[in-house]
Amino acid sequence: MDKKQSRTRRAQQTRIKIAELQVHRLAVHRTNTHIYAQVFSADGTQVLAAASTVEAEVRAELAGQTGKGGNTAAASLIGKRIAEKAKAAGVESVAFDRSGFRYHGRVKALADAAREAGLKF
Repeated sequence: MDKKQSRTRRAQQTRIKIAELQVHRLAVHRTNTHIYAQVFSADGTQVLAAASTVEAEVRAELAGQTGKGGNTAAASLIGKRIAEKAKAAGVESVAFDRSGFRYHGRVKALADAAREAGLKF
């Protein structure tokens, strides 16, 4: 079993539990250079809000920094943006789906920033 298969296996159990609870889901995906966040509807069929370091506005804001999308500063910016977009879509509370990634570093920075911006999970 390779690294990606292990991560997706770990993520599967979380997604099953969130589906049982029937709550909105904040999913995070990270790569070496970017971080992505999406808020899915309670039934999992619609994306209600999305934010990532690939967006033009975010790229412009991170232009002067080193590391650009692959650091905790960028992750916290995405956490704030996803919380604002989710609240605009009428979502106040979500379940946090870290997609099998450790709750550490960029994933933790995104979650903390989303909580500070008013999203409950």
